[in-house]
Amino acid sequence: MAVAGAIIGAAIGGWMNDRFGRRTAILIADFLFFIGAVVMASAPNPSLLIVGRVFVGLGVGMASMTSPLYISEASPAKIRGALVSTNGFLITGGQFLSYLINLAFTNAPGTWRWMLGVAGLPALLQFILMLLLPESPRWLFRKGREEEAKVILRKIYSADDVEKEIQDLKESVEAEIREEGSAKINMMKLLKTKTVRRGLIAGVGLQVFQQFVGINTVMYYSPTIVQLAGFASNKTALLLSLVTAGLNALGSIVSIYFIDRTGRKKLLLISLFGVAISLGLLAGVFHETTSHSPMVSRIQTSHFSNYTCPDYSSATNPGAWDCMKCLKASSPDCGFCASPTDKLLPGACLLSNDTVKDLCHDESRLWYTRGCPSKYGWLALVGLALYIIFFSPGMGTAPWIVNSEIYPLRFRGVCGGIAATANWISNLIVAQSFLSLTEAIGTSWTFLIFGVISVVGLLFVIVYVPETKGLPIEEIEKMLETRSLHFRFWEKSQKPLHSAIVELI
Repeated sequence: MAVAGAIIGAAIGGWMNDRFGRRTAILIADFLFFIGAVVMASAPNPSLLIVGRVFVGLGVGMASMTSPLYISEASPAKIRGALVSTNGFLITGGQFLSYLINLAFTNAPGTWRWMLGVAGLPALLQFILMLLLPESPRWLFRKGREEEAKVILRKIYSADDVEKEIQDLKESVEAEIREEGSAKINMMKLLKTKTVRRGLIAGVGLQVFQQFVGINTVMYYSPTIVQLAGFASNKTALLLSLVTAGLNALGSIVSIYFIDRTGRKKLLLISLFGVAISLGLLAGVFHETTSHSPMVSRIQTSHFSNYTCPDYSSATNPGAWDCMKCLKASSPDCGFCASPTDKLLPGACLLSNDTVKDLCHDESRLWYTRGCPSKYGWLALVGLALYIIFFSPGMGTAPWIVNSEIYPLRFRGVCGGIAATANWISNLIVAQSFLSLTEAIGTSWTFLIFGVISVVGLLFVIVYVPETKGLPIEEIEKMLETRSLHFRFWEKSQKPLHSAIVELI
């Protein structure tokens, strides 16, 4: 429900940004955050808890597209990428911190109320601090409030650069007004405007690929993935998911350093290449763990005679059963109790419930319900770590940076809202389908699909995504206007194909 709320929030946020300003949109998002946190913490029933969750989702959606836009428009070109990346770092760092905060609240009275309610404090703090910050100077210019905008720009830019920035911004706004007049913005107008259409292809495409390469399956389900790789302990799975969250935050710091040095496009290509390799490794590891899982022993199973898995008891060929076949039994669900001497030796296929789990543990055995014991499980952890290390600095932050830079001023809020909405819709699709896919076609094939999508995403970046490093926002608009769509689209000079490929590498 939070993701569903975020979809609506991102869609409304685009219109609100252009109508009322970036600063106002963030203030409204903070208010929604705070209300949602209070409602959830005080909820007397599940229905009100869901209502609070939707409020939080609305705030998340609105803030997700407004924050990068506001930072981008209030930043000098040479450090714009680093500052928007800092936003990404604080998001991933906040995710890691939230794991630790929730861990601290696990033994507190009213555990979940504290976990959900404490989210209202940073929202309240940001609301107060935002009152001390100015509106976006570019939005003020577009609304005819030039003197206010100039005062802010003179605080942001050096004396040598500010007059040129003001002149470029003034020319851009005047050109837009001459071209567009007072006509209302609609989807047909967006698609008919060359610069907007090209920007939307790049911006929306990046947001969709960010989700469809599987990042939120890793972030939402990392404990589950660890268990699928053969780690039985819930505690171990949760601790390892902390490592995943920590690496994600670390990757955002790398992005802050490289985004304005290496450039957006090169960082995206390196990121997607590494993600594809990591997903290939994960697919291979999970294929190995599922195709070579320990066998089910009739002797081990009969040791727990009252709790044998019904499907195993009625099987025509029980000798062919292995751990994976046991876990796929569904009438009712069954689990695998590993051998007490070596988890890779044949074990018992039993009913899956808390009683049987405790019996298995009492004999110093490991209990498996998601994945099977494997000697290659540690490679899955390496694959997960590599995935996060490659994803976070590039695909984790660059799509938001590019979307905050590539749209003409008049359409910036609406287009940013469209791209953020596409991101949250893709997020919802991937998050809701991951576990169903792993059950239907297996974990290995699921990760292989994500890997293929990563390769397609890499080709998409080569063809459609601009390099915006160090360019004033008004210059990016001119570049979009003059370039035609082909393999070397966005190249500044007409170089031979061989030279373009060498430079890209």
